[in-house]
Amino acid sequence: MGFGFPAAIGAQFGRPDKTVFDIAGDGSIQMNIQELATAVSNKLPIKIAIMNNGYLGLVRQWQQLFYKGRYSAVELESANPDFLKLADAYGAAGIRVTRKEEVRPAIEKALSIDNVVVLDFRIEREENVFPFVPAGEAIDRMIHGLA
Repeated sequence: MGFGFPAAIGAQFGRPDKTVFDIAGDGSIQMNIQELATAVSNKLPIKIAIMNNGYLGLVRQWQQLFYKGRYSAVELESANPDFLKLADAYGAAGIRVTRKEEVRPAIEKALSIDNVVVLDFRIEREENVFPFVPAGEAIDRMIHGLA
């Protein structure tokens, strides 16, 4: 958590001829959102897709799956910034997506912009990521989804 954006910056420096996407949660991007200054000042056209559900998503998912939904210290919704305003403040472009039918047009628009683009995808509050390997388990014991 928090590694994606710096890694995307490095990848873009290493492969300036390629399109680089960082897919991050809203908690993850907040660990290093100040690196928008690095990306913008170096004219790195990285696309940042934020899966914004108002939670520290991975931690919340652990608490849901293994602690019967007893959530602790994972709620971000009331403390999340407006990611589009932050993008604008740093000189990047921002696009908000609130409905499924907006996804493709938003990605196409982001790809047409030769600048850093922050895509704020508003997703379901308790959306999970699968497959998921529980701690201490072998890869063949992964969870593929909730029944």
